Order: sequence, then structure tokens, then C-alpha cells
Amino acid sequence: MNGNHRARTPHIFLYGPPGVGKSGIGRRLAQDLDLPFSDLDEVIEQESGATIPEIFAREGEAGFRAWESRLLERLISLDERVIALGGGTLLRDENRRLAELSGQIILLKAQFEVIQERLSQSKVDRPLLENDDPARLAGLLHQRASHYQSFPSTLDVSNLGVEQAAWELQIMLGRFRIHGMQDGSRNSAYPVRVIAGGLKDLGMLLGEPVRKAEAIVITDSRIAPLYASQVQQSLERCGRTTRLIVLPEGEASKTMETATELWGRFLEFGLDRSGTVIALGGGMVSDLAGFAASLYMRGVRWVAVPTSLLGMVDASLGGKTGVNLPQGKNLVGSFYPPSLVLADPEVLATLPEEEFCSGMAEVVKHGVIGDARLFDICSGGVDQVRQRLDEVVRRAMAVKVKVVNEDPFEKGAREVLNLGHTLGHALEKASGYRLRHGEAVSIGLAMISRAASRMGYLDERIANQICAALDGLGLPTRPPLPIDRSRIEELMRVDKKRKAGVLRFVIPVGLGDVKYGMEINNLDLLWEAL
Repeated sequence: MNGNHRARTPHIFLYGPPGVGKSGIGRRLAQDLDLPFSDLDEVIEQESGATIPEIFAREGEAGFRAWESRLLERLISLDERVIALGGGTLLRDENRRLAELSGQIILLKAQFEVIQERLSQSKVDRPLLENDDPARLAGLLHQRASHYQSFPSTLDVSNLGVEQAAWELQIMLGRFRIHGMQDGSRNSAYPVRVIAGGLKDLGMLLGEPVRKAEAIVITDSRIAPLYASQVQQSLERCGRTTRLIVLPEGEASKTMETATELWGRFLEFGLDRSGTVIALGGGMVSDLAGFAASLYMRGVRWVAVPTSLLGMVDASLGGKTGVNLPQGKNLVGSFYPPSLVLADPEVLATLPEEEFCSGMAEVVKHGVIGDARLFDICSGGVDQVRQRLDEVVRRAMAVKVKVVNEDPFEKGAREVLNLGHTLGHALEKASGYRLRHGEAVSIGLAMISRAASRMGYLDERIANQICAALDGLGLPTRPPLPIDRSRIEELMRVDKKRKAGVLRFVIPVGLGDVKYGMEINNLDLLWEAL
């Protein structure tokens, strides 16, 4: 599978041989992304008042192709949608040029035997494949082979069902939708987009503003000189009035006192419920700005624009907002979903190397939780990750999106995202935040993996692979010495994940497979795993 990304993709076109499943997969993809769906062949039949075979019999293939061209142009003029094309629609150069200028084309392909089997089960009458003759199919595929091979974005659906194929397309497109966080007054489903170079299009992605709507951009002192102007210009081009708030960089800003200062600035700037708060930065900015937006005037719209790897793959997703207390991280917060998450992988070029490596801990964690292919990329080291960074971001975000959609309010399955975090948060706090979040999570992930191996849950070979992947990315796998074990255990016992005073851990049992809610009463098992 491969793909390319452009800042604007108003339509998604699914193309490929007859019988590959474009219509069924397209309908599911449109449903998942909350977009309209159009099947070009169905539109032709509706407009012509005749079936495809009848059009072929009456007007020949040339007449049918003329119908395709006319109605493709009409569909493209409509609002953004998923469009399933006929198996020969883009043979006409003008059709292909029009589609390429109007969105992204993804070619679906499958093995010959799979296509033949699907055609034999289909009730659709295809004039160019009379009686589903295998020889006719083989001839058609041979005739169009070079044409189909000329499309750069492809997905092999031979071994994929409709649901899985639609999900793989979302990963490929960098387009997701998180749902299930309704707050009683609105449908809080929201889009998640990964667009290289997308910062300049933020205003367009937000849609038409309410008249005189304010947009307050909250960022930190490192990000402001890099990207604040670009984001403000994008918003202002689309009719929004912008204000900028720059916070000191670092976790020390993520406090209730800072949130109170933000509310005062919101009032000073005249922000009302028609306005939008833009969180431009890493996890600290996203957590804090989202928290401030959730309580101001009982909730105003906010948008997450993560600029760190950690922010993209973790903090910006799922609607969890919060601030720290002296006793620990994120102990005060709320579930309050943003209106949009926009991740632009190009901004990672300015991320300091140590911050990039720190964010990779969450990426490895997501690979262990739910994507063995992502874990394999991470195992190749920093150079391989950087060569495939766009895919790494999309795949890592996809793991969290899927988990959040299954359990939006962390009632159960969402706990898997805490892999490595119970110990990691304690280490981070005990270090006075000298340990970066990702470094602390890396240590937590390595220690729980080794402990899982000692307890018989995880093959020792896989535990070693996890530790080796982290080490290859420049991440620590053991706590810095000296270790104040009693202090770390004390901090773990105020972790949000405990129940009835008992610590619960997420334990890996394989690559892409974890168990959550696992009690470890004997913490010696953790320390023995050093």
C-alpha cells in the first residue's frame, strides 16, 4: 500500500477493475467519515432511466462513456464526497485529469481469483464481461494492466473485508472521525486529518465562521515564532479575527493558575460561544487549552493543531483535557472533544531531536497495542522512521482513534492506551519532570514488558524486541539511578487508573495484543524486571 497527500482533497475517488468492491467499500468509507457517497454507475442509471446493459445495447460503449463524462463532471461539482467510479471511467484522459484536479484517486486491486469469485456472486450485469466469462475477465485485466498500474495510490483488498478495507483507506488517506462523545447538547463527532503542509489550510478546514467570530490561538514560546503567524494568516483569510496567547514552554505551565489566567484573557478579548480556541503546540498546550475551553462559558469550540509527535499521536486525540496538581499529572480535567484535529507532519522537521525521540515512545506503544506493521517500522530505527514519517504518524494516530471510538469515556477498553503509563507517570513526577514524558513512558513500557515475560504473559523474545526497538530509537529502558522505589510506588498509588486502592496495569501479551485491568499486588515483579 502506498499513498500521497495534498493539502486539498475535496473528493475521494475509488477506482479499479470490475468486481473489486468499490461500491461496498466506498459506502462504508463514506459512512465512517460522515461524507455523502455516490456510485457513478448508479447515477448514470438514474439519470438515463436505463440500466447499464441497456445503454450499451442502445448507444454502444462510446455512448456509455459519454454518459460517464457528463455525470462525473456533475458529481465533482457537488460537495465533498466519496465517489465509486466504473472500472473504465478514467480511461478517458479528460476524465482522469478532472478527477486528479478534484481530489484523490485510490486504485483498489485484488488477485484474479478473488475478482472472479466476487463477480460470480454479484447480481450486477456487466456488458464487457458477458456471462462472467473468466477468459473475458482475464483479457480485460490484461488490456488495462498498464492503465491500472499508472495510479500511485493503491490498496490490495484481496484479503480484506469491507470494514477492514475502509479502515485501511482511512489510514492511507490520513482521515478519521472520532465519535461517541456526545455532551447532551450537540453531536460531538469530529474529524481528524493528517495533511502534509496543512497548516496553511486550517481556516478552510474549519468552514465558514460565524460573523465576527474570534479565534484565539494558544501556543508556547518555542512554537510561536515558527508557526503562529502562518496559522493566524490562514484563519484571517477565511474571515476570522485572531488573537495570540503565548505561554512559557514546558509542563510547568500546565496548572490551574495558568488556566485561570487564560479565562481572564478570553474575557479581555471578548471571546464568546461563537468563537474558537486553537491549541497550537504539543501535549501541554493541547491539554491546557482544551481544558480552558471546556469550562469557559460552559464550553466553547476548540481545535487541536499538534506540533509535536507526542501531541499528534496521543495528546490531541480523544478529547481528554486537563491540568496537573502538585501531587501528580492530569488529576483535574474533563472529557471535551475538539471540533477538529489537524496534524501536519511537515512541522516535525523543526522538532528538536530529543523531543522527536521522546514522542516515539508513544508510537512504539501504539504498535504494541494494535499495529504490528507500525512496530516493525519502529524497529528499524530513527532513520527508517523519518523516511516513512507520514505513514508512521497516520498509523499511530489510527490506533488511538480506533480505541477511542470503542470506548470514548475510558470505561474499559480505552485503558489499553495506558500501557507503560502508570509507572511512567510516577517516574516523570519523581524526576521533577526532568525525564520527558516519552522517556518515562519508554521506561514504563520496557519494565512492564519484562515483568510480563517473567509472569508468563509475554514471550521473552517479544519483550526483548520491544526493549530493542525503544533502545534503537534512543529511548531509555531502565530508570535513571539512584531509584527511590518507595517514592515511585507512592506516586503510582495516586494514579488515576487505580481501583479500590489496587494498582491496575496494561500488560502486553503479543505484538498488537494487550490485556488491561491487570492487578499486580506484588510490585517486586516490576523491580525484578530491571
